[in-house]
Amino acid sequence: MNGKELLNAVSILENDKKIPRDYIFESLKSALLSAYKKMYHDENAKIEINEETGEVKIFKFKTVKEVVENPELEISLKDARKIDKTKEIDDTIDEEVNGSDFGRVAASTAKQVMVQKIKEKERESIINEFQDKEGELITGVVSLEDANNYYIDLGRTNGILSKKELIGNEKIEMGSMIKSYVTKVDADAKGTAIILSRAHYNFVKRIFESEIPELADGTVMIYAVAREPGVRSKVAVASDYANIDPVGCCIGEHGSRISRIIKELSNEKIDIVRYDKDKETFIKNALAPAKNIQVYILDETKNEALVIADGDDFSLALGKKGQNVKLASRLTKYKIDVKTSKQALEMGISVKVGD
Repeated sequence: MNGKELLNAVSILENDKKIPRDYIFESLKSALLSAYKKMYHDENAKIEINEETGEVKIFKFKTVKEVVENPELEISLKDARKIDKTKEIDDTIDEEVNGSDFGRVAASTAKQVMVQKIKEKERESIINEFQDKEGELITGVVSLEDANNYYIDLGRTNGILSKKELIGNEKIEMGSMIKSYVTKVDADAKGTAIILSRAHYNFVKRIFESEIPELADGTVMIYAVAREPGVRSKVAVASDYANIDPVGCCIGEHGSRISRIIKELSNEKIDIVRYDKDKETFIKNALAPAKNIQVYILDETKNEALVIADGDDFSLALGKKGQNVKLASRLTKYKIDVKTSKQALEMGISVKVGD
């Protein structure tokens, strides 16, 4: 790489990749010096690059001494003043080295630096583009697959969607457009990894926000989401406006909105419940589809609640394999214990269940 080629390469990095010119030259000098020292085992050397011509020069610096003990590292005051009359004892003086043997190594090193700086700049650019996407919904094309992951083409890089982060047993088709939740933007020396998920509970939240305008404008708010990916999610919604039905907004006319959401979630069941500041009411709402139940807050400090339900409402409150009450517990952040009236009486609690 001659001087003109080097300057052309620097200009490309500076103009196209927006890498500062000073930074490029400093990086080049550092890399060339390291290569020279490794090649010649000479620690008393330095590299200069003429930024106008691209010419690379190698200098060996020596310390001015009264008595020279090591000619490789030292120079006499008399000889030093032949080069520079201002030199004094313990000053350093530079002598240009014939670097013809170093030319091939220098060219190779310069090319490596250029490639490295391009990669670093692209990596930095990708980080800047995607770091604000963490916690957001992103759309891409399914481009590759291996034993453990799908790789989603996001434009300038691929996102990694682990097969463990799919919705249940959903089938992913190569070349299809897919929405995912960005759980992490992980940058290290090897590159930038965009980690994706469709199983994360916040994926449900972002899908709701993308489909329901009232969530986007703040008329309706999502208070909490609890999820069993591929099986069921519970979403608690609320509104500060008395004339707004937050649950109805999410369902949409004739179920139009919720049907689109369910389709995006690969037919995962969705329970939309109304959030209430009153904990007993909120827990009751969260246990839908159970209706005729009674809720008692046992310990507000430990967040423990007792729910009394009989007949079909008992099994509905629990859900299949206890799933309904587990999701309700996660949604409300209360440990919920569901008992029948008979079990409650045995515990010494007398209650009337139902209206």
